[in-house]
Amino acid sequence: MRPQAAWVQATRPEFWERENQVHKLRQACFRGKVRSHEHLYNQSRGFHIFQYAYGCEIRADGSTGGFRRLGFDGGDFLTYDAALHRWEAPAWQAEATQRRWNGDPVALQYYRNFLERECPAALRRYLQLGEGALARRERPAVRVTSRDTPGGPSTLSCRAHGFYPQPIALSWLRDGESREQETWWGGVLPNGDGTYHAWATVEIDPRERGRYSCRVEHESLAQPLVAVWEPPSDSWLMVVVVAGVILAVGAAAVLVGLAWRRRQSGPQAELYSQAPASDHGSDSSITALT
Repeated sequence: MRPQAAWVQATRPEFWERENQVHKLRQACFRGKVRSHEHLYNQSRGFHIFQYAYGCEIRADGSTGGFRRLGFDGGDFLTYDAALHRWEAPAWQAEATQRRWNGDPVALQYYRNFLERECPAALRRYLQLGEGALARRERPAVRVTSRDTPGGPSTLSCRAHGFYPQPIALSWLRDGESREQETWWGGVLPNGDGTYHAWATVEIDPRERGRYSCRVEHESLAQPLVAVWEPPSDSWLMVVVVAGVILAVGAAAVLVGLAWRRRQSGPQAELYSQAPASDHGSDSSITALT
């Protein structure tokens, strides 16, 4: 276990040593789990993976939630139902383990206590350590663009850049109504400066472009932000025209300069191309060059 975020490095070294000891014990346990699962799934050969994941959350209203999941070769093996305080078996191979674990009230109480008390208490300690960094809020910069397909639909893209923290909600609306079934989300990805960017697209009839809007919800916004597509302004067209004129004038100047240099260099080029007039070829060449 090693701290990755700068704010969590303030944790005392003994904390990481204690976590290391816990994971070393789990590593030995996992080896046994792989062997037992090979037997349950009748797969004694090949490469196999046993996975264990757990986590907890503290919601805005102060309530907590948590999960525990065990998996084998990428599929769920056992999941802990935090509401019913019991294990569920998505795979039939786990049914015997499910009955054994659910029949141990002491173990069930341990799992419940960990998810409802111990894990949230650890999360609160992390929140205190990272209070300054985790309280950071960066507003998203939102832009809507359109890409047309000749004779086909148009694709509207809603892009949010430079926001923090990570959670964000982008949704496309048509006349104010959500079009969730028609929306494709590109995910939330990190930027190099620690902020994030995200996007969502929707295919539309280009004649109905004005009926669509993008709704953005983020912690940094007091209220949702709504963005719509806007056609390029005349100022952008003027910039393009001016840039074209400048390029044309520049190209003309280059052509004039090349013509002038060619005219000036004509006699010298003719001199260098003449053959020596005498048998002293090298001397004649030197004389002509000088």
